[in-house]
Amino acid sequence: MRFLLRLLSPLLGLVVAAVGVLLLLEVITAWVAPASSPLVVPWPSWRSALTEATWSSGTVRTIAIVVAVVGFLVVLVALVARRHDVRLTDPVPEVTVTTSPRSLARAVGHEVRSQADVVSASVVASSNKVVVKAGTLDEPDVVRQAIRERVDALFTRLPLARRPRVSISVAATKGVK
Repeated sequence: MRFLLRLLSPLLGLVVAAVGVLLLLEVITAWVAPASSPLVVPWPSWRSALTEATWSSGTVRTIAIVVAVVGFLVVLVALVARRHDVRLTDPVPEVTVTTSPRSLARAVGHEVRSQADVVSASVVASSNKVVVKAGTLDEPDVVRQAIRERVDALFTRLPLARRPRVSISVAATKGVK
């Protein structure tokens, strides 16, 4: 979603800038040479059409609904694209402490990789769930239990406000032990 928001923001900015440039050109043309007006936008015909339109006409209502839906979708994209921080316990009521999911994943990954039996590991974390994928040359079930104990010990040391669920998958890799 953040990618979509980063894509929409410049596009909307370019549209607003283009409309502003067109408005400026039309105003300057209307002031300098009123006989050659309009330059690009057929605003006199729009003006006559708008004087005949009422708030109860179907066209006006359709345009209003479309604009409202597009505005709602833009607000929804902006709300969904916010940062999803991991909350930590607050040391005092006036202070809010958070960390990024990437930092939590690094801490868990460092702890998992410090296990002697782990050959490789990748960790993805959010405030709700931590997913650990590890590779080992030993028995996967034994290593999975050891990793779970290490991650549980790490979570007791970290001042997490809410403990995330942990999903651990260990695969046996080929290689020399």
